[in-house]
Order: sequence, then C-alpha cells, then structure tokens
Amino acid sequence: MSARMHAVVQSEFGGPEVLAYAETDVPEPGPGEVLVRVAGAGVNPGDAVLRAGRVPGLVALPWTPGNDVAGVVERVGEGVTRFVPGDEVYGMLAVGPHGAYADFTVAPADALALAPKNLDLVHAGAVPLVAITAWQALAVLARVGPGDRVLIHAAAGGVGHVAVQLAKELGAHVIGTARATHHDFLRGLGADELIDYTATDFRGAIAPVDAVLDLVGGSYGARSLDVLRPGGLLVGASIDPGVDERQAEARGLRYVWVTAEPSGRTLQHITERVEAGRLKVTVQDTYPLAEAAAAHRAIEEKRTTGKIVLVP
Repeated sequence: MSARMHAVVQSEFGGPEVLAYAETDVPEPGPGEVLVRVAGAGVNPGDAVLRAGRVPGLVALPWTPGNDVAGVVERVGEGVTRFVPGDEVYGMLAVGPHGAYADFTVAPADALALAPKNLDLVHAGAVPLVAITAWQALAVLARVGPGDRVLIHAAAGGVGHVAVQLAKELGAHVIGTARATHHDFLRGLGADELIDYTATDFRGAIAPVDAVLDLVGGSYGARSLDVLRPGGLLVGASIDPGVDERQAEARGLRYVWVTAEPSGRTLQHITERVEAGRLKVTVQDTYPLAEAAAAHRAIEEKRTTGKIVLVP
C-alpha cells in the first residue's frame, strides 16, 4: 500500500472554496526527481489565477496547487547526485499535478537549490517564485545597471518588494507605487521615491524612467509607456498586461512579458544575496495547510505586504 499524506486538492475551477484538504498518496520521485517533505509553501497571486480557471489550458484537474516549496529531501530518484536525504532545499515548481500545497511533493532536481543557511524553511518557502521573477525581469531582461531609473508597480507585494531590493543592489534609482501605509516599509528596503497610487497618478509625479516592472497590469500597462524614456523597456508580469509589443514599438519603446522558469541555478544567485544579508523576503502571515482557502482569500483581497506561506 502506498504511503499516505495530506494535500490540498482542486477538482474544479472556482473560488477559494474549491481547495479541498484531503488525504492522498505520497508521490514517488521519478528519474531526476526529488521527494521533498514540505516545510513551507509560498502562496502567490498566480495561484489564485490558476485556481479560478483564468488560464484553464495550464491546469489539468484534479491537481495540487503551489509553485513555491521549501523542505527536507526525503528521497531521491534515479540519477540524482546533487542532493541526498536530509538536505534542506527550496525551489520553484512548474505547474503540474504535484504542487507544494502538500505534506510531500516531487520536483526535478535541477529546479532546486540548497536553502539559505540563515533562513528557516518556512521563510525559505516564500522566496523562489518572487525572487526568480524579479531576477529575470531586472537582471536578465532589463539589464538594470548603475544610474538607471526603475519604476516598480505594486512595490510592497511579493515580487515587488524583492524587485525593489534587487534593483537597488544593481545600482538603480528605485521608484515604487504603493499605498502610503507601505511607504516606510519600502524605504527600509531602499526605495528612493514612492507614490501613493490611491491619491496620485504616477505619470505626473516622476521624471522619465529607463524601465518599468508592471506587476498590476490592465490600465497600468498603457499608462506606464507614458513615463518611459525613448528606447525604454516595460516588463509586464500580469495575466492582463494591458499593452503589447506593437503599441510599445509604435512609440519607440520596448515591451516584454517576463516568464519565471524553475531554475536551481538562478536560486544560487538568490541564496548568495540572502546569506549576505542583501536580500530579504518578508512573510506577513502563515496559514496551516488545511486553511489554504483562507490564504487565497487574503491574496485576492490584496491585503498582504510581502508573502503568505502555508505550513503543513
């Protein structure tokens, strides 16, 4: 008989109530895979997007959600030499049947890295997706460097507050949009200018910028083109970007959509910065695994600063 565990299982698209806490089989690691005993599973806005069925082609139901994972290696599959049982690891999982909202999950070994030594595994579970997204957007796509001016929308959110720190480390002058109640938090992370989007249109509040990281989408996409310097880059990271490459090119600007891909190699860059104290990920709340629906409600109400993590 297969070993059993608890997991969040979704069998239909809908609201948070479709996330069922259920007993299921512990998955077996295949060749090149690792079985991880989950200690922390980050909750991201994209999890709610997939749960609601807004991108149904990505999800084959039933499934267990969750891209962010941190935990302890329980077993390794054939051909895995990078990790051994007992290693503390973290990583980003691709969308598939075995997500991180579970007592155990399986992951390709090359999607994992050793967890930062100065983080407990609950906090490590908050890091992968937001850090990989911010790294890909700023270091790889925008190639942010000293003296660049960078605008980050939703700067106090999961990706946003990491992006503020990375952009600052890369030498940029960092501007963020966020509610006024989050401004002190963002100043503490290195933001140079802050705009309360509930009271001010950012287009009239800042000088032109070299790059925008738009984590909101919708009307923010087209409006962000108005603040870019000639040749500037808008990086979109929302399911509804509100703009496309042709609109940007017609104005002498550039647009690209960032796709975060699971990468243990990228996480090694992140680990170095976390262990050196140059990057931190804020965890606002933790929820028991059985309360995944409540965590999703909090994400959708946009009440969070930083991240939420589920704890089995």
